[in-house]
Order: sequence, then C-alpha cells, then structure tokens
Amino acid sequence: MLYVNNNGSVLAGDAPTILPGNRAHLYGDGVFESIRIINGQPLNLENHILRLLAGARAIHMRPSASYSTTFFEAKILELCALSGISEGGRCRLSLDRISGGAYLPDANDATYYIEVYPYEVNHFELNARGLELDIYQEMKLQKNLLSNFKTKMGLPYVMAALNAKSKGLDDLFLTDYRGQILESSSCNVFIISNGVLYTPGLEEGCLAGTMRMQIINLALANGIKVYESALLPQHLLAADEIFLTNAIRGVNWVGGYRTKRYQNNISRKLVVLLNAFWEKATQ
Repeated sequence: MLYVNNNGSVLAGDAPTILPGNRAHLYGDGVFESIRIINGQPLNLENHILRLLAGARAIHMRPSASYSTTFFEAKILELCALSGISEGGRCRLSLDRISGGAYLPDANDATYYIEVYPYEVNHFELNARGLELDIYQEMKLQKNLLSNFKTKMGLPYVMAALNAKSKGLDDLFLTDYRGQILESSSCNVFIISNGVLYTPGLEEGCLAGTMRMQIINLALANGIKVYESALLPQHLLAADEIFLTNAIRGVNWVGGYRTKRYQNNISRKLVVLLNAFWEKATQ
C-alpha cells in the first residue's frame, strides 16, 4: 500500500485524495518537485526545497514559514516508511494555492501534497541503449519569469512527449522562438565537444534543474570544463556526445539525433561520479 500526505493528512493512495476545488487541478496553479530516493533517503532535498519555495513566491503564493527542508524531509520519510520504501524510490512534492476563486484567487496561502513511489533500482543507471531524439517543431518555449521553475503548466512538455512517441522517438528537444535548444520534454540538455560540456544558461530560459546543477558541480570538481551558452541545432551535429539530466533518472545519453550518432564516454564517467557522491552521502 502506498500513502500520500495531503497538507498534513496521511491517506491511503488507493482512493481519491485530492479535494474538489483544488486549484492545481482546475488551473495548474502550483509548483512541484520530483525527488529521487536512494537507500530510503530523499536526495538533494535542500536544493529542491529552495527551488520549490522560490517558485511558489514567483507565482505570489505565501508558503508557511514552517515549510523547511527539515519539515519536508520528515514528511517524506514518514511516507516512505508507511509505503515500505527502504531502497529506491521517487517523490513528488507539490505546493498548490489554497482553494477559492477563479482565475483571481481568493487567497494566496499554500497547501502541500506529497506522493512517494518505489523505483526499480537503488542507484543511478546509465541507459544501455542511447536515446533517439529530434526537434519538436509544433510548439516553442517562451522565456518568462517562471521559466526556471517547475510549475504545473505542463502542456508543452506533454505535447512534445506525445509527439515523440508518435514518431517512434524517445524524446524531443524543445526550442524557443529563436531556435535555441532549451530542454527536452522532461530533462535539461548537455552536449560535449572536445571534452568540454555545454548547456543552456538559465538566462536563456531553461529549467534550473537540480540534477543539472549537480552535474555541473561534479564535472568542474573533476576537471571537466563546463560552459553555459546558447545551443543551436548545428551544435548538435558538431557534438561528440549529448546527454539529458533530471532528478529521477540522473544522466541519460543520447545515441542519435537524426542521422548523427554519439558516444557516451563522459556520460558514463559522470554516472559513476554521481553514484559515488550519493553512496557516500546516504550511508
């Protein structure tokens, strides 16, 4: 049995747990974080909570002063224990604006909602087969004050994922109106040329991914140069490697973009470094 925490009420996850009038359900009025669990412990939680609270304030919600890393860690660990998750898992932590109003809310207080699920492996694992990607043409991302946060306005990503599936691809790169590559449907993007990592800068309008931040820090700590810069389709064709990152899957290497094929040498090295870091941190 899996359990959820709806703003302090722990409920069995096999029945409805969201109340009528929930603004995230009605208007996408909320922010969220996806958090990996290894050895029963939520990873990188402080950075997730910092981004979650910053995103909530960016949409003019007023999170409770009690919403700290320590507060949410206790709630997540409680759900993991009740749900029997002692090794690999994943957590989704949401902050939603309190019910009331239509497009104009009645109030800006925040409620929280936490879900936990088991995950099949208890470590980060590089995909055996390289992902096949192309560029999503039908919709473009637009830089705005919410671009760096995980809001619940997810239709561009849903549409990109559906389009990838219809084409028999694993994912698609999303671009802005200038043609710059910002993300995939669920990940940040890195390319490697001549041993140097390049990734879109936050000022370009990509998500401020927690795994993106950790991979940058791990690369720099291990002598790999990293530059934040605009990425264009021609850079994909010139790259030696491409990989995608998110908090749940870690690093996924891209095997092909159209007719171009890629290696995974540095991607493999980064997964080893990532596992070593979190094995030490969760012991």
